Amino acid sequence: MLRSQMVAAIAALSLVGSSTVGFAQPAPQSDIPEKFTSPTDRNNYDKRVEMIPMRDGTKLYTVIVVPKGAKNAPIVLTRTPYNARSRANRMSSTSMLSTLPLADEIFVNDGYIRVYQDIRGKHGSEGDYIVTRPPVGPLNLTKVDHVTDAWDTIDWLVNKANLPESNGRVGMIGSSYEGFTVVMALLKPHPALKVAAPESPMIDGWMGDDWFHHGAFRLANIAWIGAQTGYKGEGKAPSTGGYDDYDNFREVGSAGDWAKRSGYDQLPFWQKLLQHPAYDEFWQGQALDKMLAANPSNVPTIWEQGLWDQEDIYGAITAWEALKAKGKVGNNHLVMGPWRHSQINREGRSLGPFRWDGDTAEQFRKDMILPFFNQYLKDGPKFTMPAATIYNSGENRWDRFRDWPLACESGCKTGLSPIYVGRDGSLGFAKPAEGETSYISDPAKPVPHLPRPVNFGDGRWGDWLVSDQRHADGRPDVLTFQTAVLTEPVRVSGAPIADIFAKIGGSDVDFVVKLIDVYPPEVAREPKMGGYQLPISLDIFRGRYRDSFSNPSPIPSGVTQRYKFRLPTVNHVFQPGHRIMVQIQSSLFPLYDRNPQKFVPNIFLAKSSDYRKQEVTILHGGDSASKVLLPLVPVDQSAMKLSAR
Repeated sequence: MLRSQMVAAIAALSLVGSSTVGFAQPAPQSDIPEKFTSPTDRNNYDKRVEMIPMRDGTKLYTVIVVPKGAKNAPIVLTRTPYNARSRANRMSSTSMLSTLPLADEIFVNDGYIRVYQDIRGKHGSEGDYIVTRPPVGPLNLTKVDHVTDAWDTIDWLVNKANLPESNGRVGMIGSSYEGFTVVMALLKPHPALKVAAPESPMIDGWMGDDWFHHGAFRLANIAWIGAQTGYKGEGKAPSTGGYDDYDNFREVGSAGDWAKRSGYDQLPFWQKLLQHPAYDEFWQGQALDKMLAANPSNVPTIWEQGLWDQEDIYGAITAWEALKAKGKVGNNHLVMGPWRHSQINREGRSLGPFRWDGDTAEQFRKDMILPFFNQYLKDGPKFTMPAATIYNSGENRWDRFRDWPLACESGCKTGLSPIYVGRDGSLGFAKPAEGETSYISDPAKPVPHLPRPVNFGDGRWGDWLVSDQRHADGRPDVLTFQTAVLTEPVRVSGAPIADIFAKIGGSDVDFVVKLIDVYPPEVAREPKMGGYQLPISLDIFRGRYRDSFSNPSPIPSGVTQRYKFRLPTVNHVFQPGHRIMVQIQSSLFPLYDRNPQKFVPNIFLAKSSDYRKQEVTILHGGDSASKVLLPLVPVDQSAMKLSAR
């Protein structure tokens, strides 16, 4: 009986299943709706995305973050190639403070409207992307540039119909490329642009910012070209190969060879670099310090520069100096802190092994940027900003000056003081006897800028400029000169200048000059710092440009030549018990490309047979005394300083 019941039940189920055959079934529906919107009622801000039209019809992707209930609020604008959507979305949160970057904390807490915008051609914005798009003129025959785009954006933002919560006043701020867009807006500022803060801005990409330093090409920045110009949105640079980038770049050959291997020869910006290795009209026509001097604005501006900025160490100080020379120091203020590139947007308590007097980056944002912006965007309170606020890296504190630099080659109350290199590694303020010291520079064994292995992704890129130079000291191709142990403090405040007299056996060469603070052999508080060689200023110079940056020429073999070039700015005190050191070498690799040391028309296209070692002879004493011109000033500068707030 039970068996027959089971058979009947199975048969019944079969009939049920077969009865559905031939009947239409509904198609499976997607679990992703056409639109999903997260609730925002708990947010203490409103976030809007607008496509703001420019004068040529191009629309730029703009993220506007407004505090809930805001009225008559000032606006802070940043124009970026680095994705406005992600810049304004640090994390998903109901709190405006959490969703915006750390550096925006001061503005959020003070009720500002925060705006991020993709520049044309990048991420959400329409149009064509051009790296450091030149202003309208000989290099840009269109009618639009970053100047007009900033103007049109600000004009839209201060229109009450578009942003009724604002008070119609705008400040601009940004670091690196974003600092560059701030500077461009200053060339013809909109009337509503009331204050600006270009931080580590790109000002001159050939003389001393991103692409070259005095003609030497910066291999370290080459990956940026692939990631930034290979894609409209996010992208990755091609792999360099093995872990040690010293070997990767050395084995491939020239920068041009590397570009071919990595596919960079497809990229228009690489082709521009390839066609313009010298300081020709292409670079001169984009030098913003000269443009600012020719057309200085009245917008109150803070120029920020890191003392150890590994990417854009040249621009802010040079632009500020150019404006000062035009009598515009009253509304232009310089701040230089103990920072790497863009560290002012992060924590600033330390750099490498060095610890500062508190969070210096937060001090900059809270004690300088915010009150400065409030003065012009919120009617005060009035804030007195010194002409120059420079961190004293030797005494570990801020110095505030009525005038600066304290010493310079011309135009200062105090000139520069030579410190001479001499025989047997000597260094001193008295001119030495005539003589010479030689070394062999070999492109097959270039001096690394960091102890090997060198990998640009190993975490050392940000603070390499404060790295211990003992890794180079003692190499046969690095000359080291140092003073006796100091018995009293020595203060330098300004830009040192390398002034090298040399003979070479080939027809081209580079010179790297480093000004170094050598710590005592024993440091009681921090034993590991004993003997540390801290570079306070260093740079490179490509010898072919000794007579002209725009017209390179071969170096005559065996003939004394002069190589004079500016080093990065300092404000430092060498303490008693320390020594002053100068190192001279002819390569800094793979940070900079190798000079083949045979003159070729374009080093980007150098062949493997062009690379050759040669003897380099540094001259001492007499009329050809090699030296570094120091901005040497009395240690006590209280008469020049302003008291701290």
